[in-house]
Amino acid sequence: MSARIFSPAKTAMQSGTAKTGYWVLEFEPEAPRKIDPLMGYTSSSDMKSQVRLSFQSKEEAVAYAERNGIPFRIEEPHKPKRRQVSYSDNFRYDRKIPWTH
Repeated sequence: MSARIFSPAKTAMQSGTAKTGYWVLEFEPEAPRKIDPLMGYTSSSDMKSQVRLSFQSKEEAVAYAERNGIPFRIEEPHKPKRRQVSYSDNFRYDRKIPWTH
């Protein structure tokens, strides 16, 4: 029963950084998922895979795991490779390259 502690990335539908910056403790699955032959649903007998705990900081999540004797691994968040550019910057009067048709 090991857990991973990570900070979720923003979704593809987000342009801002809202709902990011928190940390999640999530248990690794102990049993593989099975496909129901009748309906085709996937199911698992592992109840801990449904537990997802949120914390304000990484230190709080690590302290919780250590306090309860849960082995864990930490996944550091990736830095964005692209810089944020505002749409209005395309029409600034002091652009380096003038905008023309």
